[in-house]
Amino acid sequence: MPRPEVQAPPEIFYNETEARKYTTSSRIIEIQAKISERALELLALPNDGLPRLLLDIGCGSGLSGETLSENGHHWIGYDISESMLNVALEREAEGDLLLADMGQGLGLRPGVVDGAISISAVQWLCYADKSSHEPRMRLKAFFGSLYRCLARGARAVLQLYAENMDQSEMIMMYAMRAGFAGGIVVDWPHSSKARKAYLVLTCGPPSIQSYLPKGKGEDGAMCSEDEESDDDGNQTVGIYDRTRPKKKAKINKNGKGKEWVFKKKEQMRKKGYSVPPDTKYTARKRKAHF
Repeated sequence: MPRPEVQAPPEIFYNETEARKYTTSSRIIEIQAKISERALELLALPNDGLPRLLLDIGCGSGLSGETLSENGHHWIGYDISESMLNVALEREAEGDLLLADMGQGLGLRPGVVDGAISISAVQWLCYADKSSHEPRMRLKAFFGSLYRCLARGARAVLQLYAENMDQSEMIMMYAMRAGFAGGIVVDWPHSSKARKAYLVLTCGPPSIQSYLPKGKGEDGAMCSEDEESDDDGNQTVGIYDRTRPKKKAKINKNGKGKEWVFKKKEQMRKKGYSVPPDTKYTARKRKAHF
């Protein structure tokens, strides 16, 4: 059976019937609890007993939020499915719930959140469910707003099911462009069923806090160095550079850019001509109108 992402938009797929079926499945509840515990572990919050304010992006009916509450943290849950949030309200979820589309940005004040988790949600942004949807722009809006609302040094752990390598690279690229440092941690890389990928991001430049833990192996222990150096498909940790794309130098249609203008002016000066001084406006194209 195809994954939900390719069947319908999340707000349509997770209707009232599907939301209740999802929340009453003992198997799904157990899986959600395990993944949420692992995501919380990868957040690496300070062990000082103080509650933190966390985001649960794609919180659904509040299954992952229960793990956050059990660990003594406050949380804000985002989801686009009204039916899922209604079930969360019926279950008396302890977090604050927001009906919102993460592809339009999170809309929180800068630096107010101590960490974020997301369980099986971010991959939905890779699909254009409406004519107005552009996956790259939605990823840009999501990661940009997530970076802004996190406190410096805070982490975001996003568990996801990318359909292919292109999706993984696109998601990772826009996370790095937003300013995050980090990479992908894979648990049980040799198992097709148990395999779980976590995008572990740190808000800010690479540091001690942006060090990535190893993925878990078949027996639940951390993978060895040999397993990490395996082929790309079974890699347990993938670290990416924090880079933003460089601005391309503007070149005129005739191929004569700023460098050419400076060179030409210097030649004219050597010939004794009166040439205007070089400024930041030199070779800049004038607008056709005000």
